[in-house]
Amino acid sequence: MSAVLISFFTSFVGCLFLIKFQHLHNHFTGDSDFSGIQKFHLKVVPRIGGLPIFIGLAAALLFRWSSNNLVGHFAILMLISSLPCFLAGLGEDVTKKVHPRARLLAAMISAALAGQLLDAWLTNVQIFGVDWVLSIPLISMLFTCFCIAGVAHSFNIIDGYHGLSSAVATIILFGLAYVAFQVKDYPIMICCFAGIGAIVGFLFWNYPKGLIFLGDGGAYLIGFWIAQLSLLLVLRNPIVSKWFPLLLCFYPIFETLFTIYRRLFLKRISPGIPDAAHLHQIIYKRAVRWAIGTNIGELITQRNAITAPYLWLLSSLAVIPAVLFWNNHIALKLFSGLFALTYIWLYWSIVRFKTPKWLIINRE
Repeated sequence: MSAVLISFFTSFVGCLFLIKFQHLHNHFTGDSDFSGIQKFHLKVVPRIGGLPIFIGLAAALLFRWSSNNLVGHFAILMLISSLPCFLAGLGEDVTKKVHPRARLLAAMISAALAGQLLDAWLTNVQIFGVDWVLSIPLISMLFTCFCIAGVAHSFNIIDGYHGLSSAVATIILFGLAYVAFQVKDYPIMICCFAGIGAIVGFLFWNYPKGLIFLGDGGAYLIGFWIAQLSLLLVLRNPIVSKWFPLLLCFYPIFETLFTIYRRLFLKRISPGIPDAAHLHQIIYKRAVRWAIGTNIGELITQRNAITAPYLWLLSSLAVIPAVLFWNNHIALKLFSGLFALTYIWLYWSIVRFKTPKWLIINRE
């Protein structure tokens, strides 16, 4: 409980100071791009919410060092490993000049650091044939780094609306903490709770008003934190299925894979070119139908905030069965396939103007 309270309070106060004194730093920390294809705010907003989240994590976990050396040692190695991807994302938030490939590379370096410091290399995924290939050390290392970086990037992909990425991360961390508790892996459980507290401290200011943004630093940090803790949970506790973390994070992962497919094969463009066709964006346009075309800031903010709960619910459709069947890889595989079909059906229904009526909010 102390981890939650310390991380929450530190993150909460850190965000408050950044918002209160934003006039002193907005010239380099503020998101002043109002014309971007994925931009929906109408005034300059600090985009370094990842900084108080990281400080909240560090404060809570360093405090644990004094009471439990085992947890403290594990937590310090996690914090050290997270630095490359967090700093690369924070660098983009401040300079706006860090290329996505550089951020992905930094996330892979973070994964490599964690692999070395915590012996966290993925050697099987419970798929016949693939497991044999992953038994080759070099391939296992490269695959692990690729997977961790991909999940970290996926949380940046879904970071489009107030409370979206951060609340989804909170839901996932609760599921991860529950299974860690079931297998009595307390270092991982405490790191999960520290993450929950830090993110909720930020979320208080981000949702629903959008007074501070998560930024690339925050999105990559929480994505890496979740991916690395998930990997360590299954490696340290063989009873936990390798498919548990996949289903747990299936919404951001599948959003990323579907985005690559959509851009590369349907639009014939580079997967790195941003567009306004993510699921959360088409829900914003076609399911939340009031205040369309207005430039009244309050109405746009309300419409923005109402979009996120749709995706919280969608993410929960993966998290709930993952938590219920965390040691049953067959059930987890079935639910992964079911979630993928549900996502595709929902996406194409909305795109083809066949949005289910129960999804539509219309105040006209």
